[in-house]
Amino acid sequence: MMEKKSSHILNASSNLLGFSLVIITSLKISKISHSTHLDEFAGVACLFFAFSSFFSFLAIRSKHERRSFRFETIADYLFLIALFCIVLAVIIVTVKII
Repeated sequence: MMEKKSSHILNASSNLLGFSLVIITSLKISKISHSTHLDEFAGVACLFFAFSSFFSFLAIRSKHERRSFRFETIADYLFLIALFCIVLAVIIVTVKII
């Protein structure tokens, strides 16, 4: 049987949610958010990390094995999409710097 990933997803997604919020805050403070799509990607990543955290928490707390597996799968895919958004944000920053 596979090991449950929910606790790892919850930990990583909550940490990366904070990272995404720092990106958005620093863009708003520096007033460069209007010239890039960086804040949009970071905002979408925030939403997906938040929902990933929510579904992984539900997977941990669920008493039914099948429902827990379904919540964990949803959290896993949301986490993957959010990571993709963060990678796009990093690519944008890299292209702007170089």
